[in-house]
Amino acid sequence: MKKEDLIAMGLTEDQAKKVMDSLDGNFVTKARFNEVNEENKTLKQSVADRDKPLEDLKKSSGDNAELKKQIETLQQQNADQKKAHDAEMAQLKLDNAIDAALTAAGAKNIKAVRAMIDTSKMKLGEDGTVEGLSDAIKAVQKSDSYMFNTVQQKQQTFKGFQPGASGEVKPGTEVDTSKMTYSELAAYMAANPDAKID
Repeated sequence: MKKEDLIAMGLTEDQAKKVMDSLDGNFVTKARFNEVNEENKTLKQSVADRDKPLEDLKKSSGDNAELKKQIETLQQQNADQKKAHDAEMAQLKLDNAIDAALTAAGAKNIKAVRAMIDTSKMKLGEDGTVEGLSDAIKAVQKSDSYMFNTVQQKQQTFKGFQPGASGEVKPGTEVDTSKMTYSELAAYMAANPDAKID
């Protein structure tokens, strides 16, 4: 506001000068006041608007820490479960390999023979064999042979007269020994010692 504006409002020049002197240039028009006031309100609102996301961020960062902790806990549980599962699968493979080896060795009762073998230090190799198992099986076969099926010997055949068997060769039942392999011929000769080979 200027001195002329005051004079235009009806003040005398002397009065207008006194008013202007008392203001010392600190007079603010209503428009400027409204402008500054509106700017102040806008700044306060923008600060509030800025502070709200910051508070939300603080809350969510706390939640994120909690979520991160939960995720880490779940990841650790998953890792522990995977480790336990892998150990379980390795033990299962080892047990199956031991059972297969005992079956192949002719164990009559796998559980009983297995109890006689210390399997705690045995490990399954990449090729599927169990280190030290064959030596352990041989040791049990030697000390407790009754736990294993022995290789059945061939049924013993008697030479000479056999009750119920006819000594006559029927016509058309002659065997052509020239077409036999050596093992077939040896078996035939053992069963028929009186046979003639041409």
